[in-house]
Amino acid sequence: MPAASSSNTVQKDRTSHARDVMRPGFIAKLIIMMLIDALGIYGIMAAWAVNSRIIIGVMAVLLIIINWVYFSKRALPAKYLLPGMVFLLIYQLFVMGYTGYVSLTNYGDGHNSTKADAIEVALSSNRQRVEGAPTVQTAVVEDGSELGLVVADPATGELKLGTATKPLQSVQGTVTAMGITEVSGYKVLDLGDLASRQTEVSKLTVPVSSNPNDGFYLTTDGTSGYLAKSTFTYDEAADTLTNTETGVVYKANNQKGVFEDSQGNQLPTGWRVFVGASNYTAMFKDSGLVKPFLNSLVWSFVFAIGSVLTTFAFGLVLALIFSDQRIRGRKIYQSLMILPYAFPAFLATLVWKGMLNEQFGFINRTFFGGAEIPWLSDPILAKFAILGVNLWLGFPYMFLVCLGALQSLPGDVEEAAKMDGASGLRTVWSIKLPLVLQSTTPLLIACFAFNFNNFSLIYMLTKGGPDFEGAQYSLGQTDILISMVYKIAFAGGGYNYGLASAMSIFIFVVVGVIAWLGFRQTKALEEM
Repeated sequence: MPAASSSNTVQKDRTSHARDVMRPGFIAKLIIMMLIDALGIYGIMAAWAVNSRIIIGVMAVLLIIINWVYFSKRALPAKYLLPGMVFLLIYQLFVMGYTGYVSLTNYGDGHNSTKADAIEVALSSNRQRVEGAPTVQTAVVEDGSELGLVVADPATGELKLGTATKPLQSVQGTVTAMGITEVSGYKVLDLGDLASRQTEVSKLTVPVSSNPNDGFYLTTDGTSGYLAKSTFTYDEAADTLTNTETGVVYKANNQKGVFEDSQGNQLPTGWRVFVGASNYTAMFKDSGLVKPFLNSLVWSFVFAIGSVLTTFAFGLVLALIFSDQRIRGRKIYQSLMILPYAFPAFLATLVWKGMLNEQFGFINRTFFGGAEIPWLSDPILAKFAILGVNLWLGFPYMFLVCLGALQSLPGDVEEAAKMDGASGLRTVWSIKLPLVLQSTTPLLIACFAFNFNNFSLIYMLTKGGPDFEGAQYSLGQTDILISMVYKIAFAGGGYNYGLASAMSIFIFVVVGVIAWLGFRQTKALEEM
């Protein structure tokens, strides 16, 4: 009997928690997995709507793996590793991979979508009413999340419904003297709804058929409309757009992703194409870009290295001073030293921007007798001002790091140095500094990487200015690479995501190489 009881106990203990439906933990896990599966299925449906097969495949594989892991009794380690791996895949690998893909395309202003969309834009943006086209009865209806336009054929009276994305198709409805009052399966907007959604109604453009050359129906008030055709016609066989008014023919250039005529003039809307390494070579070959890029590259290194050296040196000196046991009230002084670290960096930057103002800033009025020194508008002075402000923002962190490293040193180190006749400066330089560097070098590497991409300080203090004359994207002389990327991608007037992505990859490689070299140096210090 005892043996049987022991056997039953062992068998009970071996029951998988994944299959024990009576446990509250299983019910909670089941609810969570249902939510995850629902979210995954929604993502698959959304990807299906835009015909994104890669995302559909990845989402399906992830859902299968997640469900297998959390309902299997053989994948216990994976239950803990999988969440981190999924987030790594989505937020790191996918982002890096997609950035790399974009850097190989002409994705940007005027090249945001497909060739079919570019053709549709060219045809729809150059339309005018067909000469002699009658005014027809119309009604605006809600078709899911978008508006639809119902048109009454003037010859047959047949009702046809279409949206901005769907051509006209026959529908059932009622036409009275008051207009189209009822459409089967749809809600007809009344006058109040039309008035409140006038902007949407006036922008509604419905294609007659799948052939864009057949024209579009437009409406201004929702109750009447007319047929309009583009001044351009598209020849699919020749892959050309022809301006019917001027006779100019624009042929598709699939290498550049644009329609251009024989003189090289291009239509404003193109499409996304693969351009290879042209975005990478543009950084060094484009006459309007190479000077600002090289300036930003050099300044990024100077700024990052200078920030690390100045903040570390100042923080170390203060830590050496206020770690001395002989100083009275050193705890108070130590607390005061970290006060700049307690204020938000962006707020402190704005305060410094005001104090460095050329005309009424505190610095000029107090220390220079009211002289109008252009701290933020002169290229050289602006760089010194940036380094000075960053010293104020960064030294408390280095002070805390160095203070902790110094306090962790064995007390007999300094005593042994004194017995050997070493001076205080020699003790610091030859003994304390190498020991401090052993523990702080990884932090210095992280500080370099942070300052190499310290966008907020640059943008809030100088916005990258003063600007280069004639430079593209409004690039400035205090722009570092990351602020240059921002301007090229979002704030320069001509958005170029492909070039910005190429620069982002360049920054990633530079920071990665510097980090690798830094960690090699850390290993060398540990072996000393």
